Amino acid sequence: MQNNEQYIKELVMRASSAMKRAYAPYSHFCVGAAVLTEKGNIYSGCNIENASFGATNCAERTAIFKAVSEGETVIKAVAIVSGNGKPTPPCGICRQVMSEFMAEDGLVILGIKDAEAKIYMLNELLPERFIY
Repeated sequence: MQNNEQYIKELVMRASSAMKRAYAPYSHFCVGAAVLTEKGNIYSGCNIENASFGATNCAERTAIFKAVSEGETVIKAVAIVSGNGKPTPPCGICRQVMSEFMAEDGLVILGIKDAEAKIYMLNELLPERFIY
């Protein structure tokens, strides 16, 4: 990707596309995410619910885990889009997973349909992360 604005638009578009594949028969709250890796690759994911709610996986983690399973462990940016038309920040578990793999200057992009995305640095969303 050439510049921030270009990759932000691409990530939001990919997250929106992934949202359409969400499996959310219980909450009906569909979410999509897309991550940009240090190598310039993009991986997308959607939320996948389960009748045992603890087995549910968020879109952000799905996308991150796809990237990691392909050998990419440095995430430069993650975009998150939901079907409610509002910014959808990541849950606490996703924030912790992001902290494991996000680059120091990594961005969290909250995509909004037909509006400007809200953009944060991960440390703004998770100022005191757990470090082992």
